Amino acid sequence: METEKKLVEYLTTASYEALPKEPVNMVKSVILTVLGTTIAGARAEGCEALVNQVKEWGGKEEATILVHGGKVPAHNAALVNSTMARALDYCDAILPGPHFGSSSVPTALATAEIVGGCGGRDFLTALVLGIELAARINSISVYDGFDPTGVCSIFAAAAIAGRILGLNSQEMLNALGLAFNKAGGSFQSIIDGSLAVRVTQGFVSQGGIICAQLAQKGITGPRNFLDGIYGYFHLFAKDRYNPEAVTTGLGERFELSNIFFKKYPSCGATLAATDAILDLVTEENLAPEDVVHIEIKLTPYFYNLVGHQFEIGDNPKVSGQFSVQYCVANALLRKGSKLRHFDEPSIREPKVAELTKKVHVIADPALDDPKRPGFSLATDMKVTTKRGRVYHRAVDIPRGMPGNPLTREEHIEHFRDCADYADKPLPPGNIEKIISGVEELEKVQDVRSLIPLVSGG
Repeated sequence: METEKKLVEYLTTASYEALPKEPVNMVKSVILTVLGTTIAGARAEGCEALVNQVKEWGGKEEATILVHGGKVPAHNAALVNSTMARALDYCDAILPGPHFGSSSVPTALATAEIVGGCGGRDFLTALVLGIELAARINSISVYDGFDPTGVCSIFAAAAIAGRILGLNSQEMLNALGLAFNKAGGSFQSIIDGSLAVRVTQGFVSQGGIICAQLAQKGITGPRNFLDGIYGYFHLFAKDRYNPEAVTTGLGERFELSNIFFKKYPSCGATLAATDAILDLVTEENLAPEDVVHIEIKLTPYFYNLVGHQFEIGDNPKVSGQFSVQYCVANALLRKGSKLRHFDEPSIREPKVAELTKKVHVIADPALDDPKRPGFSLATDMKVTTKRGRVYHRAVDIPRGMPGNPLTREEHIEHFRDCADYADKPLPPGNIEKIISGVEELEKVQDVRSLIPLVSGG
């Protein structure tokens, strides 16, 4: 269990002062993004039902349900808040698919309420350390149909909750071992367009807090949750035993630098194709009525996720977000990709349905990254018009990805778009206070001051 010991020592002893500026700034962007998506997603399908269910369960009033208000046990507040944060699929992610922020930030806020407050530096430290742990575990994972969020993000949630609760090294080890036993989830939720996609995000934060609290009470987990014969390397890395990738350079090299932020509110596997079609709309003045055929090539991994024939399932928003056919047709028709374009009336519009029939998706192994097959978000697009012209666009790195990051202004624009989309828009003063508060979070005495701002107070 040498790997586990090294990780736990880092998680329990690293200080804010030892953190480089870059990962701290990355986590600030994650926080602003997730606060925005929580505000925007608070009344998305299923969220109010979940709020009502959690309130019906009742229990100790520990932590706040964001936007809606009211207090419930912290693990259930985090369940709701994380589900809302993921509901519009407009949050951060990392290849090949975990969404860390939508669980990590609500987990940290709820745990901060449990302990009666948390300073900005301690809050940032917990998030950096927890997300880095999960990012390193993700880097050696081979999910093969498991939902990376359900499998991997729970390690971040458990570590973050444990750090804010002040767990010692033995307790942190147990929290992570317990989290390993709760890891799970399937991409079938996405294929079927179900609300389970967003609820899985909530299960992660709920489970992370529960695991940390149980560990604090002396409940033990498997010590060899990574290295063991039936540990993570065996179950979720196909026996690719690589402890060096998980532990080398702790505190110096940050895997979380590979987190990306979405320029558009759809699955990461659709972003490059959306970039490509919007480039053609802008540069070639391409119009929907001109198009006869659109061919899109994706890696086989992402073809299986978003390349299927577009159908409106039980949840139209999820169906649209995880269909490259819909995303390209939408962007071509509406000359953009905004949150409102994934509302049910937009998805059911006959014009966009006709355009999706012109979009044909192909799995192309040549697009794979030879170093990490399946991880590439590259897209190759060919558009044929009625006049016989053929336009070609290849996008290797979509906007928001490492190597093509969003600017500070784009991050703020993303947050404002989310705030404006909300069912009950926030007062302008709250928006500015949230932006400035996150940008200077290390100076904030108690992060709980963000909670009433997000909830409109």
